Amino acid sequence: AGPIVLLRGNLAPEGAVAKVKGISNFSHRGPAKVFECEEAVFTALERDDIKAGDTVVIRNEGPKGGPGMREMLAVTSALVGKGLGKSVALITDGRFSGGTHGLVVGHVAPEAYVGGPIGLLRDGDVINIDAKTKTISVELSETELHQRKQVWQQPQPKYQRGVLRKYIETVSSAGLGAVTDKFSNK
Repeated sequence: AGPIVLLRGNLAPEGAVAKVKGISNFSHRGPAKVFECEEAVFTALERDDIKAGDTVVIRNEGPKGGPGMREMLAVTSALVGKGLGKSVALITDGRFSGGTHGLVVGHVAPEAYVGGPIGLLRDGDVINIDAKTKTISVELSETELHQRKQVWQQPQPKYQRGVLRKYIETVSSAGLGAVTDKFSNK
């Protein structure tokens, strides 16, 4: 296998990217610890709220939610520093660098900001990642996901005007390249 694997499943219907270069564990099953931004993960690590076996989920960092897909390198470094680099998986609708450590899944699409399944997750939901079978899923029925989607509310955009607001309005899904050219498909 190459350094990355494309994953699909009920958690990423449009796809996600897993970095697998340099890892020995190609699968992970564990409860979600859901965070709305990268900074909240650091607070949880300081409080020892993240344990071996957990699946850290950082959402609202995608093309629209970020906006712009911030890099999640610091989080993986902090997990390694806490001795959790090999026992905790990280999932985000943001992106990661080649310097990340452990099983990291980024570019989850559709992103949380537009109501993708990552935005419907709750703490404790069991997530399965398998880079060998190229799958990523949450152990929830389609009915439960549908019910959660019915009560989901889109977050307020982080910018109300200016170039970043225009970016939020025009950028496509990570699954489509996060491009802003509305006419690229013509």
